[in-house]
Amino acid sequence: MSSAPYPIGTPGTPWGEAEKAEWRSRQTRQRSYAQDVLSAIDRARERFDVTQYGELDYAPDLYPLFAIRSRDWRDERPTVLVTGGVHGYETSGVHGALQFVERHMADYGGRVNLLVVPCISPWAYERIHRWNPHAIDPNRSFRENSPAAESAALLALVAPLRDRFLVHVDLHETTDSDESEFRPALAARDGKSSEPESIPDGFYLVDDEAQPQPGFQQAIIDAVAKVTHIAPADEKGEIIGSPVVAPGVIRYALRPLGLCAGVTEARYKTTTEVYPDSPKATPEQCNAAQVAAVRAAIDYALAHA
Repeated sequence: MSSAPYPIGTPGTPWGEAEKAEWRSRQTRQRSYAQDVLSAIDRARERFDVTQYGELDYAPDLYPLFAIRSRDWRDERPTVLVTGGVHGYETSGVHGALQFVERHMADYGGRVNLLVVPCISPWAYERIHRWNPHAIDPNRSFRENSPAAESAALLALVAPLRDRFLVHVDLHETTDSDESEFRPALAARDGKSSEPESIPDGFYLVDDEAQPQPGFQQAIIDAVAKVTHIAPADEKGEIIGSPVVAPGVIRYALRPLGLCAGVTEARYKTTTEVYPDSPKATPEQCNAAQVAAVRAAIDYALAHA
């Protein structure tokens, strides 16, 4: 149990609207979605199709949501979805997706249809947070009648293609702030106690419990291991409380949990988890690890489709 109560709310009592408003008032803009993300998306317009698939109205701010598509889209080709920034504070998820677009998306021209959504949660990106302004985690909200506008917008975007995806790679990070801020905030919001957990030092993947693809996950781990280190299991043989089924790989029930990686019927799906706070990793390595994961995922799927 945490040594001190979270500064908002009453321990043991779920938050109401007053507590959520107090939490929201404490969130400050620390970086710019327009400067960091939209400018990179604008540069991609020269080579790819960019479409606006929604807009978040969080007064006084409006956040347009964009997806980047292959320009030579053909229905007979395999389709690949890459998503980043479901949790806005997970920086390499956003910038890894953008770096993939800039440096490697064109390499797959004529072989696959690519749909890249680099920043699903721009309000949270600017405030370096996990939740949206209503204290909702988008990555537990990818379900019908979603309470999160971010999740609902992505679900609407992929709905016409849901059965046609071969691959979905969802780019994430696990950070020290998960333990120092986000898990205690979650416990406080829900009126529960916060139990301390360890943060894995290194990269790992989350496979789909319903349709595991061990060869696919291993190919990604092998590629990323050339860029950054892979997280070891803890003394219980687990990573973040889940059994390690292969080096650097755990499994979740993606769709029942409302996770982004469960939004399609893709045969090959994974959630990446980079550890940016490791003394053995730099921001550049974290971005490169995300790019390596995407490339390895596509290459494996094409070789085994």
